[in-house]
Amino acid sequence: MAQRLLAYEAVAGKNSEPAESAAFRVCERLRRPLITLAGVAGFRSLLSRALTLARAEAPSLNTVQVAADGSLKGLDELELHKEEAGDGGAILIAQLIGLLLTFIGEGLTLRLVQDVWPEAAFDGRVSEKRGMLERTR
Repeated sequence: MAQRLLAYEAVAGKNSEPAESAAFRVCERLRRPLITLAGVAGFRSLLSRALTLARAEAPSLNTVQVAADGSLKGLDELELHKEEAGDGGAILIAQLIGLLLTFIGEGLTLRLVQDVWPEAAFDGRVSEKRGMLERTR
């Protein structure tokens, strides 16, 4: 699911002026509904945990921090190494989606994603074992 969200945002970013990576656009688009669901402190905690988990796999994320409002800071330093930023961003989104699956479940996670990206076709369900979108039979 993380890869599909990133791919969708990468395409959307080409249509506008991309000032930041697709991963950070995904986080920003998820921020508002998740703040509504869990509050600023709840979202900030969730994103902070996802960032901590992602840093273990992508040390390039060490320059990125979660601000008090739940937004990500430190993008300037990360943008210097675009390939590492892309890998780190994908890992961060995968960790965030994984935490959402753990805390709110598959149904709510899919509903949230469909609400945020209504124009995207997310049919199917999330496989907890593989962490990817599968078609429902």
